[in-house]
Amino acid sequence: MTSKAPPPSGGTSPRPSSPPTAPDLSILGDKVALHPAGYTEDPPLPNSAGGATMRERNVIESMARFRSSPFDFLREISLHVSGTGWRSYERIVGQPIFYAGFSERMKDMVLRSTMLRAKVSELAEKRVVVEEEMGLLGYQNGTGAGASSTTANITGKRRASDGVIKEEGNRDKRQKRKREIEASLMEVAGQWTDDMICKMESKRFIRGAYYIATALLTRAYHQGIHVNTEEILRLKTIAEQAEKKKQSIIFLPCHRSHVDYVSLQLICYRLGLALPVVVAGDNLNFPVVGPFLQHAGAMWIRRSFGDDQLYTTLVQAYIDTLLQNGYNFECFVEGGRSRTGKLLSPKFGILNFLLDSLLSGRVEDAIICPVSTQYDKVIEVDSYVSELLGQPKPKENLMDFLSASSILNLKLGRVDVRFHEPWSLRGFIDENMVKMPMQMGNSEEEQKKETRIRLLRTLGYRVLKEINDVSVVMPTALIGTVLLTLRGRGVGKTELIRRVEWLSERVKARGGRVAHFSEFQTATVVERGLEVLGPNLVGTVEGLPEETFYAVDRFKLSFYRNMTIHLFVLQSIVSAAMYMKVKQGGGPEQQRISFHDLREQVYFLSQLFRGEFIFPTEGLDVNLYRTLVGLESDRVIDIARHPENPDQMETISLSAAELESGRENFDFYCFLIWPFIEASWLGAISLIMLAPPAGIPAGKENVVWLENSKVQDRAQLLGKTLYHQGDLSYFEAVNKETLKNAYQRFVEEGILLSSRAALPNGKTVQTIRLSPEWCPQRGVDGVLKPEGKLWAFAELISLSRREGKNRRDGGTVRRRVLGLVETVAEGLWGIGGARVEDGKSVVVGGGVKDGEESASEGAAKRTRRRQIQTRASL
Repeated sequence: MTSKAPPPSGGTSPRPSSPPTAPDLSILGDKVALHPAGYTEDPPLPNSAGGATMRERNVIESMARFRSSPFDFLREISLHVSGTGWRSYERIVGQPIFYAGFSERMKDMVLRSTMLRAKVSELAEKRVVVEEEMGLLGYQNGTGAGASSTTANITGKRRASDGVIKEEGNRDKRQKRKREIEASLMEVAGQWTDDMICKMESKRFIRGAYYIATALLTRAYHQGIHVNTEEILRLKTIAEQAEKKKQSIIFLPCHRSHVDYVSLQLICYRLGLALPVVVAGDNLNFPVVGPFLQHAGAMWIRRSFGDDQLYTTLVQAYIDTLLQNGYNFECFVEGGRSRTGKLLSPKFGILNFLLDSLLSGRVEDAIICPVSTQYDKVIEVDSYVSELLGQPKPKENLMDFLSASSILNLKLGRVDVRFHEPWSLRGFIDENMVKMPMQMGNSEEEQKKETRIRLLRTLGYRVLKEINDVSVVMPTALIGTVLLTLRGRGVGKTELIRRVEWLSERVKARGGRVAHFSEFQTATVVERGLEVLGPNLVGTVEGLPEETFYAVDRFKLSFYRNMTIHLFVLQSIVSAAMYMKVKQGGGPEQQRISFHDLREQVYFLSQLFRGEFIFPTEGLDVNLYRTLVGLESDRVIDIARHPENPDQMETISLSAAELESGRENFDFYCFLIWPFIEASWLGAISLIMLAPPAGIPAGKENVVWLENSKVQDRAQLLGKTLYHQGDLSYFEAVNKETLKNAYQRFVEEGILLSSRAALPNGKTVQTIRLSPEWCPQRGVDGVLKPEGKLWAFAELISLSRREGKNRRDGGTVRRRVLGLVETVAEGLWGIGGARVEDGKSVVVGGGVKDGEESASEGAAKRTRRRQIQTRASL
């Protein structure tokens, strides 16, 4: 966190602008067409009256169906099987793939890895030592009993000779046993390698796979896959250079859908680029689908490696082999799919492997290419909402996979894929190593560890920033954002169109990209977007003088709104900080806020959300200054400056123009951030459930650890109750992902202590409890008091919450909320099994003894220190 950087000099700040973009390329079945940038539909065709009429794209024209056109259908299959023209995939840009023996060659190279063999030898040696200590090697004993004095010398020589022979025999046994263990480990490694590596061996197979994937994808996304021609030409040039240097291109896309890797593979195939090897979780490796994906480029890895050193080394050896031989590579920087629509924080598992390959010198260089994939509509949104509301994630299986066919006749719009300018990973490492200061007093090993952590975080957040930089805001995201940032139940069509146009301009002013509408009117684009979203997301009120739309399912629609929030997160945080004064009402004087108070609240909120959003890296003061100047130039706020120093801001207030417009810009920014503020407030209030109930023996209040997942489940139940009773404004505040992020922040700040506990079934779970200084106190009547550090923390969040009619009666609300928290907490303490028996602490589902508390607390504090050292913030 950089909070003391001085504001930039000068009275104004340059505003980002949207650069001119090259034409788009659409890929629909066998057709590749050139269109204006951001093209969304076929151009209008002249009708019989001489005017223009819309023509919907008919997928039958490019991907024939057997029932309607059997001969065209058979012809298309024949072209793909025979490999006619571009379908042959013969002259690709990149290293040779799809030849007989490819996977066996890869497996052999992995198993011959020097690093892997060294690890196998190390593990075998450790096992031999254990067996020696346990007496399992059957060593011969040393010398026997003593001898008479007259034969002592002769017997001594014989014993010495026998000892040497026995020692040599023992050494031979030891070596033989070590070789047996090494052979066994290599056999296991060979099986794991065979299960893990991609098996791209048949061009005939990949032609068929391309046809099937394209037919399915373009029936669901009827407007096809769109890319930018300039980006594609640049990528192809980089790929040609990488091919000559035998370097890999590492594609790092965002991850919102399973369609992400399918679309990127189709683009590479259609444009003649070598297909990347895609890192995939082995949860997708189920019958039929698993082998199909593995032969199309998937490499399977476990969801968790645990402490398995052999498996970890094997994955590293495979990645090394791919990068050493220049094979393209793809992994998702966020780890899993985003269930909320916005980018997740980076996961560093695979990035760590990639970085290690270069830092160790085993790989000279590789090319990083961040990729943004956007959708008019995401197929999995319904299942995402179920998961976010607490439903367990179902295990992947073939029937669920095939059930996706039920949506293939829907019109889901288009897929938009954008490629950031690729850059050298070696250059990135060298540049950042120079910038990183040496920590005095640390050992060389600690220095290396800290440097790696900084490099990893810098790499992860740079990739996420560049994905956001090239992302295109789709029409459905514009519509969803407008519908969820307006006051009232619904919006007329005229106002919806006006606000979509306004939001498009705001996105461009922030340096973002909007899916342009070619020569179509905004009204037509809005109609198309509403059609894609469908009546289950956006409803229409019938029988009114003007078409009026409303959000049917705000939770699902928030997924599309979250696709735009990264562009306005700074303005939203500043507006929410100002709101603590604005909501007090009165004249402009009463709503004015001092720069000091504004900065304090902005700092608090930015710390609260640093795990939720990707912030610019310039530091709090620079970002705040630029944001305020930008809002001033947009005539949203007025800034009173010191008469002798124009750079010194004294007070901030809403401008007369903004007040006259009904605060539509200010409210827009607030509406974007309010659901996240509500979720954080809910998280803070739910921590009160961790206050030990009355009746726990004295001195044992702070030794009970509760299972984190069960606490969060109860927090969701609390949130749902608060929402339906009117004390929570946004139902999406109860979503599991945001609550999980809030709890992680509480651990980092030391509000919660975190540990691991073993359950009776042998599994380990994360357990939490309140830090003693944050634990609420009870009165003599046993009732929780609305005071203390935790309550003050929740109240500080509440200052920026949206004002609601049920929250103006402060004392009543406190009693109602605290009473409800106590009621929900009964299920946590009484049902889950967390209790105190005979003065001993018992965790939910298992046991953590009192003597282990200090060790757990120490581990939690060490974890917090590491996280604070590497945090990313506003």
